[in-house]
Amino acid sequence: MRSPGRPPVGRREHRQRFWEEVARGLSSEKAAVAAGVSPAVGTRWFRECGGMPPLNLRPQSRRYLSFVEREEIAVLRARGRGVREIARQLGRSPSTISRELRRNAATRGGNLEYRATTAQWHADRRASRPKLSKLATNGELRQYVQDCLGGLIRARDGAALAGPGVRWTGRRRGRRQDRRWATSWSPEQIANRLRVDFPDDESMRISHEAIYQALYVQGRGALRRELTACLRTGRALRVPRARTRGRGKTFVHPEIMLSERPAEADDRAVPGHWEGDLILGLGSSAIGTLVERTSRFTMLLYLPRPNKHDEPRTKNGPALAGHGAEAVREAIASSITTLPEQLRRSLTWDQGAEMAQHARLRIDTGLAVYFCDPQSPWQRGTNENTNGLLRQYFPKGTDLSRHTADDLSAVAAALNSRPRKTLGWRTPAETLEDLL
Repeated sequence: MRSPGRPPVGRREHRQRFWEEVARGLSSEKAAVAAGVSPAVGTRWFRECGGMPPLNLRPQSRRYLSFVEREEIAVLRARGRGVREIARQLGRSPSTISRELRRNAATRGGNLEYRATTAQWHADRRASRPKLSKLATNGELRQYVQDCLGGLIRARDGAALAGPGVRWTGRRRGRRQDRRWATSWSPEQIANRLRVDFPDDESMRISHEAIYQALYVQGRGALRRELTACLRTGRALRVPRARTRGRGKTFVHPEIMLSERPAEADDRAVPGHWEGDLILGLGSSAIGTLVERTSRFTMLLYLPRPNKHDEPRTKNGPALAGHGAEAVREAIASSITTLPEQLRRSLTWDQGAEMAQHARLRIDTGLAVYFCDPQSPWQRGTNENTNGLLRQYFPKGTDLSRHTADDLSAVAAALNSRPRKTLGWRTPAETLEDLL
């Protein structure tokens, strides 16, 4: 008969394999099949741990004996090897092996019989932390965290105030309910604000990771689970980092990163270096923008939707939104080739999929294309500033496909004829004309 609470033989190995597959980027269902368990079991393991592997299954320090080492100890012990010989073969101290054989041996039969699975179970049980989490024992701290997560806004006199109401419109990610992140604080903001509000009370301290675990991990749920809707992402489960690491762009190589761009483009002394991006609107509508770094001259790319936009999209077929890689390449080529060759030196873009055909663009136009680092819009500061100016003509949340090519030309002309402080109150058109 198996001891109460003791896992069956082999279950740990299945869980270990399951989390290894999850770390590779597989979903919980696929990882469960690869680990030899049913998808339902894998989904349950994933949800119980909040999407992150438990501590006892993460790669452990060399300081502690691993399950493989315990198996080796059991084999050598069964062959009659002594403590010092086992320690010599494993590269461990004899006292470590002696303590392992004494503390983690099976005693049900009245004898000290060493088995690897039993020893691992004893080690896991001894390493577990039975104490309650800090949020579960400190009511004042728990109430403070819940109020900040729930979006409770208080005036200076302590009276509760009604914050802005932000309803779910179908365009944001997250759970399908009214979102409260417009007023709530993030766990990192809460953890750091505690030191300001309670400078002399050391009991009012908690890390942001402990708040996340209290929300996501079952068994540590001192906070209400529905408060996950107050987080910026609104996720009910955490996403392993391996999944996001696998979303890199295959067309981006180190040779075409921003660090490889000529130094002459940084000081803006030589014209012909451009920055580009897309302005997005409703219904996957978009407008392309090109800004010259020296003169701030702006060119707008007309990206109409194709005629088959309303038809179902075929797998691996062309983009139907109008700003696919082919459409963007053709729009840039048709606009940039109207300029003299000395004004076609380089183009800096973010790592969007619309630039997947950058190699062909370089062949067609002679324009060297460089990519910014991920999530680094400040590396295209000139273009980001121009996009902000363009939003007065193309507001957010509007359908950009209703603007014609003539409309874009008129907006570009208006923007290029406005005096700029950074140009000594000259217009971009005048500055570009002087350069030519």
